[in-house]
Amino acid sequence: MTDIPDFVEAPSLPPRRRTAAAFFDLDRTLIKGSSAFTFAKAAWRSGMLPTHRLLTDGVSAVAFRLRGASDRKVDRTRERVLGAVKGASQSDLVALNAVILPKLLSRVRPEAQDLIDLHRRAGRHTFIVSASPQELVEPLAVALGMTGGIGTVAEVVDGIYSGELVGPFTYGPGKAIAIEAMARRHSYDLERCYGYSDSASDLPMLEAVGHPVAVNPDPTLAGVAHQRGWPQVEFSRRTKRWVRRASAVSSAAGLAAGAFVAGRKLGRRNDRQETAADPQMGHR
Repeated sequence: MTDIPDFVEAPSLPPRRRTAAAFFDLDRTLIKGSSAFTFAKAAWRSGMLPTHRLLTDGVSAVAFRLRGASDRKVDRTRERVLGAVKGASQSDLVALNAVILPKLLSRVRPEAQDLIDLHRRAGRHTFIVSASPQELVEPLAVALGMTGGIGTVAEVVDGIYSGELVGPFTYGPGKAIAIEAMARRHSYDLERCYGYSDSASDLPMLEAVGHPVAVNPDPTLAGVAHQRGWPQVEFSRRTKRWVRRASAVSSAAGLAAGAFVAGRKLGRRNDRQETAADPQMGHR
């Protein structure tokens, strides 16, 4: 049986009374690498995305990741995403899942899958929260046995994308808005909810829940987590170990580490299929 990390409460809620949830960022948290790059390659190969657009968006995504996300950059990214699908058929986009889902499932971190299972057994709903299209996020969440996905929803009129949004762009502050809306819908107590991310861009999401956890955090998020006493965990592809770092406000317990047993076929398959370096595209 998998050990329960000290930052996750032991199962206590009756199965039919779920008043809390766990929200997982997608890229570099739930999966290794970038779902956006996988999605873009599939769209390019299907003829939905021209080569110059793939290259331009790739460069923009790297800059977005390395230089941070100002409000202006977020607005530009949102417009670029909506512009890319405007006029396209929703059915064509959904059809890409036949190619995309197997690739993403092969990159799911075994530790993340076990965390999902732990939260589910503890009586909590589980969600992916990502700026990627809802048409991609929802099927992936279902395939992982999660409650659902919270992605960017583009307006569809007569089966065609209009180029407008329905709801928030689920990046940065938009993730917190979407989580708060989900909490109202399901009567979640946000103070009892968990959030997992690797990026400082997700600080609004992490601040919205009572139990934020930094996963393989970037330097900015690591600094914030250290100052605020948030748990920090490292998911290692080779050793499958969890590490909880001591923080500025925690007791001097040093590093609390324990063996992580991922006795799942998915985890073993991930190890066998581990590939060379994944392109460092924009955080989704």
